[in-house]
Amino acid sequence: MSVPKTTKAWTIHGQNDFDSLKFNSAFPVPEISDYEVLVKFHAASLNYRDLIIPKGKYPFAQRDGVVPGSDGAGEVVAVGKKVTRFKVGAKVLTLFNQNHYGGSLNSQSVKSGLGGVIDGTLRQYGAFNENGLVDMPPSLTYLEGATLTCAGLTAWNALYGLKQLKPGDVILTQGTGGVSIFALQFAKAAGATVISTTSSAKKAAILKKLGADHVINYKETPNWGEKARELTPNGEGVDNIIEVGGPGTLRQSLKAIKIDGLISIIGFLASEGEEQPSFLEALAHICNVRGILVGSRDQFEDMNRAIEANKIQPVVDEKVFTLEQAKEAYQHMWDQKHFGKLAIKID
Repeated sequence: MSVPKTTKAWTIHGQNDFDSLKFNSAFPVPEISDYEVLVKFHAASLNYRDLIIPKGKYPFAQRDGVVPGSDGAGEVVAVGKKVTRFKVGAKVLTLFNQNHYGGSLNSQSVKSGLGGVIDGTLRQYGAFNENGLVDMPPSLTYLEGATLTCAGLTAWNALYGLKQLKPGDVILTQGTGGVSIFALQFAKAAGATVISTTSSAKKAAILKKLGADHVINYKETPNWGEKARELTPNGEGVDNIIEVGGPGTLRQSLKAIKIDGLISIIGFLASEGEEQPSFLEALAHICNVRGILVGSRDQFEDMNRAIEANKIQPVVDEKVFTLEQAKEAYQHMWDQKHFGKLAIKID
């Protein structure tokens, strides 16, 4: 395949909200080193993290002028002389933290996030070290594959990274974003019971269709933590909570969790307000609270095998944007008009 000298790409300059996103129709295609491969992207997807970087609210490493986006699916079109993991034609997905291959994050790998300090996926072509990619599950389309890098792997890490999910466990998911939907799908595939929260009857119906055993409308039931506990065997509480709301929902999560249960802190979508629990409240519930920053390459490959074995199909929002429409996609997601993962098709 003939590789052009320039590529269409977005970059972030400053922290002036989405006006910081700049489109470049002649961004240079990088030359690959001995251990790198060149990927022609066919799809990307957005995460909440992408939205808050240009707003100046992202708490991890980032640099000005970076190509945004961590999630990408594409085809290898060139390989360096010493590359052994991939051949030309391979369908691949990007690893979120490019240096996180296995085990826990460390001070170096935590600084290797795509779209933060390393040029990401909102472009047509990108060069990556061969260790920063994984094979795409063969059963998925590029649009579906592009949803796995951040949301899919974060959900997998929450369910398997510290405590192994077991059949019969009770999992609680919050809302209908990418991480929560993936957690619902993975948990049901493992034989767990899933309690989901949402804000509308329409979304509740879709959650039920995806396999949720119980759905609580948190607008109708503000004290949803106690309601979730009532739905568990003997009222003992939930085994694992996918906490995407943060300060605004943690108090309710603590009311729902069982003794020695696990709350996986993933996001901070909800406003802080007066709902933040006190230190004593957190102590009194005798549970584990764990912060997560996606997951490792080893976990990614484990997840992809499970996706194939269980025929799991990622939930992609019905509205798909083009690369040129990326700024519109940011606003669409910020306005919470999406369900599941918001994808971008790249030609």
